[in-house]
Amino acid sequence: MSQTVVEKTVEHVAESARQASRATRAAADAIIEDGVGVARRAAKQGGDAAEEFLNDTTERLQRHLVLTVATTFAVGFSAGALVGWMLKRR
Repeated sequence: MSQTVVEKTVEHVAESARQASRATRAAADAIIEDGVGVARRAAKQGGDAAEEFLNDTTERLQRHLVLTVATTFAVGFSAGALVGWMLKRR
């Protein structure tokens, strides 16, 4: 009889361990899914923000075309002068 009680106890402990394992796995899966959802939403929001920034920049450049061309020329001229000066020094 004591053998049966021990066997039943072992089976009960094993079943409890399996249930705990399933519950832990389910909780971990839910946490991972939530994390993936958060990451996807953040990536989408980041992409939307980048697209909006690009569109705003394009519109601003088109509205101020003369200023854009003048600034581009000034930056290019300055960079060229700096490179020429550095090469001349060597």
